Amino acid sequence: EKVRVRHLLVKHAGSRKPSSWREAVITRSDVEADEIVRGYLAQLTSARDRGEPVEPLFEKLASQFSDCSSAKRGGDLGEFGRNAMQPPFEAASFALAPGSLTEEPVVTNSGVHIIYRIS
Repeated sequence: EKVRVRHLLVKHAGSRKPSSWREAVITRSDVEADEIVRGYLAQLTSARDRGEPVEPLFEKLASQFSDCSSAKRGGDLGEFGRNAMQPPFEAASFALAPGSLTEEPVVTNSGVHIIYRIS
């Protein structure tokens, strides 16, 4: 069994690698990272609730704001199977139906994520 997801990652000072293509040194707190992610999540759920397609907006937000190098692919991590990602990320990814996104931020050692399952 494999899934393909996009994600938007916001790192914080306590992340395992607190730097990214966006910032050489990330100093925000985990609480600030969570608040930022919740702001993006609100935009995505609002679009979804208006009947708009979520994936193009997700791709745009991830491209601009994700602290992961996958930002250059709109957050697309490609396909992966079990035991390839950190457990909370894997569990959330496999629990989603294709075309849906996490309702709450997903916290890992990397930071705070929103996940959108492509397939």
